[in-house]
Amino acid sequence: MKIPDEVKIIGEDIRSMKIRGAGKIARAAAKALGLAAQKYSGPNNPEVFKKYMTMNAEYLLSTRPTAVSLPNAVFYVMNALEKASGNVDELRSAVIEASQRFINESLEALKKISEYGANRIKDNSIVLTHCHSTASVSVIIRAYEQGKIRKVYSTETRPLYQGRITTRQLLEHNVPVEQIPDSAVRYIMHEVDQVVIGADTIASNGAVVNKIGTSQIALAAHEARVRVFVAAESYKFSPMTLIGELVPIEFRDPTEIVPREWIEKHHNVEVLNPVFDVTPPEYIDAIITEHGVIPPQAAIFILLEKMGWVLEKIKLGRLEKIRLEDLLEE
Repeated sequence: MKIPDEVKIIGEDIRSMKIRGAGKIARAAAKALGLAAQKYSGPNNPEVFKKYMTMNAEYLLSTRPTAVSLPNAVFYVMNALEKASGNVDELRSAVIEASQRFINESLEALKKISEYGANRIKDNSIVLTHCHSTASVSVIIRAYEQGKIRKVYSTETRPLYQGRITTRQLLEHNVPVEQIPDSAVRYIMHEVDQVVIGADTIASNGAVVNKIGTSQIALAAHEARVRVFVAAESYKFSPMTLIGELVPIEFRDPTEIVPREWIEKHHNVEVLNPVFDVTPPEYIDAIITEHGVIPPQAAIFILLEKMGWVLEKIKLGRLEKIRLEDLLEE
């Protein structure tokens, strides 16, 4: 058995950040598992099929370490496989249906988040956003359509400039937007009415893991008494933080920051390229989810509702960590 080429392409696109943004990564992972099920051509043996799907799932899990949306999407689909019974065709159908259901629920969540979030934007607002988040962009566009937003500041988000994607999307919807360097955030914060950002992972205590620079923006907003809203689908909440697991912070290739020639010339200088940072819950005013607008301290209730099956296994002593072999136990 081998991983299908179609799954490898999606996996490498996630790893190389050709596919980026927690929501898009999650939907891509779910799609890849559906494709893997479709491409299965092994023996008509349910156990062999489960091992094949586990192999594909583990490959996808290895692509990006921080964004919890990826493992949550994988576990969502694999949990459906665990609950299914019957022959290979029936298991295959269960995976494909769960894959499409996750994608549909994810897209529907964005619609709800845009409405809930737009309701929180004040009239005639200047909004600041950071990096590229489909959820936060959907809130901003919907609020602009309601006549609430006067202007948006969008950070470049170095080193890969995801903020330019945000700027392009806002311009496509005729939203007035100004691009600024990340380092200018504190300088313009006195003009800003509200900050709207996304999240890659939300911990059980309401702390938000997001693109590097987010915590500095939240600190500048706190200093200026500007409210900070985080727009995030519920699958971005991390169940493992309930049992003390830390969210790993991804470090990427230093050549994303400086040329390789510079590194070779200054080989005694270490170049760090952390991709994410952690914003404490006390610097966040509210988290906008498809279930409504909640304070960061209520994150645990989202986890209890959405990840109850994981918690049950933890209580039964079956999981110290979420492992795919545990998900597929009889």
